[in-house]
Amino acid sequence: MKRKQLTFRIRLLSAAIILVAIVLIGRLYQIQVIDSSLYLERAESQYVHTKSDLYSRGSILFTARDGATLSAASVQAGYVLAANPTQVTVENSKFCDSLSRYLDDPIEKCNERLDLPGRTYIELAKKVSEEDSDIIVDLDVDGAQLYKNQWRYYPGGSLAARSIGFVGYSNDGTELHGKYGLERQYDDVLFEKRQVMSVNFFAELFSNLGEFVYSKEDNNSGNIVTTLEPSVSRMLDSVLKETNDLYESKLTGAIIMDPKTGEIIAMNAVPGFDLNDRSEATIDQFQNPLVENLYEFGSTIKALTMAAGIDSGAITPQSTYYDAGAIELNGFTISNYDGRGRGTVPMQEVLNQSLNTGVSHIVKEMGKEKFRDYFLNFKLGSETGIDLPNEAFGLVDNLQAAGDVQYATASFGQGIAMTPIATTRALAALANGGKLVTPHLVKRIEYDNGRVKEMRYPEGAQVLSEETSEELSRMLSIVVDDALEGGDVALPNHSVGAKTGTAQIPDPVNGGYYEDKFLHSFFGYFPAFEPEFIVFMYTVEPQGVKYASETLTTPFMDITRFLINYYSIPPDR
Repeated sequence: MKRKQLTFRIRLLSAAIILVAIVLIGRLYQIQVIDSSLYLERAESQYVHTKSDLYSRGSILFTARDGATLSAASVQAGYVLAANPTQVTVENSKFCDSLSRYLDDPIEKCNERLDLPGRTYIELAKKVSEEDSDIIVDLDVDGAQLYKNQWRYYPGGSLAARSIGFVGYSNDGTELHGKYGLERQYDDVLFEKRQVMSVNFFAELFSNLGEFVYSKEDNNSGNIVTTLEPSVSRMLDSVLKETNDLYESKLTGAIIMDPKTGEIIAMNAVPGFDLNDRSEATIDQFQNPLVENLYEFGSTIKALTMAAGIDSGAITPQSTYYDAGAIELNGFTISNYDGRGRGTVPMQEVLNQSLNTGVSHIVKEMGKEKFRDYFLNFKLGSETGIDLPNEAFGLVDNLQAAGDVQYATASFGQGIAMTPIATTRALAALANGGKLVTPHLVKRIEYDNGRVKEMRYPEGAQVLSEETSEELSRMLSIVVDDALEGGDVALPNHSVGAKTGTAQIPDPVNGGYYEDKFLHSFFGYFPAFEPEFIVFMYTVEPQGVKYASETLTTPFMDITRFLINYYSIPPDR
């Protein structure tokens, strides 16, 4: 009897447990599936503030001359300023007026939002500094609330802006990713993926007034250390702006690079923009024209033609030709810049006086095929591999043409178009013993887990002999010593090799070239025979001047003197 009673009780208890389980499962289904939105709304109503996790992203660092790193892009801590309309004890207009200097939107917008019914949280400012937050606290405005926040911050403002780039929301509006420059190129390293966090009543009680509750996914993130030197970058930006303003140019840009390694010390273009306040900038200003835009650079390319002619054995520095001032090719006339003939001319004068007929003669002596091979080996139509997004290919189709005139115009930098960075790399081969280096801006990656990755870049092909490189350096130093502004800008203790370029700008509507629009370019390196730096500059459509020697000689020499003094480069003569 007792056994039957025990069995009955066990079965009754089991049935009760099963019944309760069924009820609980049904209730959970109702809560989690059928009424999920209702309970989610109730849960959210307990929260004072719900937003994405505190923003975090790896830093971009400048490298100073002494090896110290300085922030180019970091994360700044501060606060979100919000309002709880149910706690505001004064008129909305007075509330908004008392906080007006900190608001992201006009006071009228603040008033409108406070009047919206049923609101307990209105965000008024997303980036309130620590200093401003202290002032807001002292104001003791009922209904004003501050919540911890972090955001991307660029200490240099406009410094190297087109190279650094910035972040913006992804297409779905949920995550901040790099949009331009190094921010985009190294987004997979800089981006730190995090989950959502919230601050609620219980967190307020038990975690010291609003510490954030969140979880972070482990990822392979870190900081990038660049080759960009902050003082040099600031000097360059200043020189570019002064030059652009003086001649009212559409754009002025420059690259300062170590010709032996490809390390870029400074690179930017103006007009620029402030990375922390991009409201007035255009999309064109966000792009990096030194990497993304193509130009016909004109006579700076003559140095490459001269190098190809000497390296191929078609000419020597002592070779001469007869200059009649113009030549006829395929029904076209190619003239010197002044249309004047100079009789028998040595090769040095082709560079000194920038003679179109002279480099056309070199092409004739080399033959079109050999000239084409050299220019294609300079990779003027290829990407350089620089670690920046959207690098463009050059347009060098004229090097495949059947006619002679296309090769002649290419010899003085017209009819072919290249990026400034590809042109700088090719010209650097004149300085470094004939090698094509890989231009780059990042020297190492420092991961959050402590691992450090030193970046390695390919050395590149040997496109000229060391002897040719040395010979061109000698010839270009004579250009500075004797020809550039009559030798008045030559430095007494340091050799400098340089060449100017003045190019007509193509007319995309009517074809041909504008008669009154020019692009000026200038490159140089120093010391000429053991170069520490190569500088490439250009300015688009300068007003009131015709030749690059007028616009860019002084800025280039200012940059040269600064670098010699800043890096204590010893005299070489």
